[in-house]
Amino acid sequence: MVVTTTRTAAENSTVGLDDLSRQIVEQLQQDGRRAYATIAKAVGLSEAAVRQRVQRLLDAGVMQIVAVTDPLRVGFQRQALVGLKVEGDLREAAREIAAIDEVDYVVVCAGSFDLLAEIVCEDDDHLLALLNDHVRTIPGVTNTETFVYLRLEKQTYTWGTR
Repeated sequence: MVVTTTRTAAENSTVGLDDLSRQIVEQLQQDGRRAYATIAKAVGLSEAAVRQRVQRLLDAGVMQIVAVTDPLRVGFQRQALVGLKVEGDLREAAREIAAIDEVDYVVVCAGSFDLLAEIVCEDDDHLLALLNDHVRTIPGVTNTETFVYLRLEKQTYTWGTR
């Protein structure tokens, strides 16, 4: 399954979290499978209230509950970050990059590159084919620079809630 997220200005707006919602998020960041009853006890709410708050946070797009893997440890032999320079509409190029199954992260940015895309591939031949046959053929892409991952040293999603 491929999940592609394009955010509008309204979706980029900040959602205010009260202290209880922050505590719930922090509980789930520690263990995404933690039972609502356990969270309820920790934050001082009923299990039903925790369940409702979690659902509201999910529906609002404030958080997702997912299993995160290290692609290099589950059979994919090549992971890379690709910096792209683009002429023309960055949003359209970003949408086309995001539509590629092997791409799991795309960001429009400022600086040396217009877009950054993280790619997970089976091996170097797969990466070469993806770059040559798909990424570099997208209209507006004028240059790419590929940063091959040798080892994933740290990957965390516990940025906090404040």
